[in-house]
Parts: sequence; C-alpha cells; structure tokens
Amino acid sequence: MILIAMGVSGAGKTRIGEMLAERLQCSFTDGDAFHSAANKEKMHKGIPLTDEDRWPWLKTIRAAIEEKQHADEAAVFTCSSLKRSYRDVLRGGDRDVVFVYLKGSYEVLHERLQTRTGHFFDPSLLQSQLDTLEEPGEDEAITVSIELSPDAIVDEVLVQMKLR
Repeated sequence: MILIAMGVSGAGKTRIGEMLAERLQCSFTDGDAFHSAANKEKMHKGIPLTDEDRWPWLKTIRAAIEEKQHADEAAVFTCSSLKRSYRDVLRGGDRDVVFVYLKGSYEVLHERLQTRTGHFFDPSLLQSQLDTLEEPGEDEAITVSIELSPDAIVDEVLVQMKLR
C-alpha cells in the first residue's frame, strides 16, 4: 500500500507522513524532494507553479511510487496533490494508492506558515494554493482536520484505513 499525505503548504504533510511511516514501519519520501531547482526557485520568489511546472514533478513522484510497488514495499509519500488530475497521475489507476487529505482553514495554515523556517515555499503563495485546490471527496481520500494533534491525526488515518 502507498499512502500520500496531501494538502496545501503548512498542512503538516511532512510531519504526518513521517509519523505514519513510523507507525506503519515503512519508508517515507517527501514529494518536495522531487521538485526541480527551477520550481523551488519560483516558489521561493513567490511565483505560483503552473500545471506545466507540476506535470514533470508529478510524473517523477509516480515513478518512485511504481518502484515501491514493484519491490512490493509499502510507503508513505507527501505531495500537495491540489487537483484531481494530479491525484489521477499519482494514483495511476492503482487501488493501493490512498490519499490522506490534511484539511485546514486559511487562518490556521497562514499562522503555521508565518512561524515556519528553512523552507523554500513563500507563505504569500498560500492563497494561490487554496484557489487551485480541488478538495477530494470521500471516494478519493481520507480527510482529517489539521486542528487535531499530530498523534490524533495519525490515529484517525489508521482507523479510517481499516474501515476502507
């Protein structure tokens, strides 16, 4: 099984992804590691990425997912996965790819981004990401509020996975 922690910047994808991987005893890969230098530079400058910027990035993540599947390994990835079409690329038609949508309000996300250090993402891009976001439905993802504690989020995800 492949889990993908998704949501806009500041939702806690990395922290929750790492915790899920630890609890599931599998590998963790941050989707940001697959961004090109050009994408990171754009975001650092506060320039929103376009679909053309994102397609190669998404395809690279999908290739990493396929490597894990071919090795018969469970894994947790992170990726903003803002649009259904992006999730379709990452899913690749596989039933064992499960999205975990970390949902939060603008206010909570904005506050988190204001206190985050050492990341290339310019906090001014939050509204652009929210405008691009196509929230997944129940058929597409496990949805969990980021207002829960990280431990409670992971617990809820694991409960929901068992119910699927």
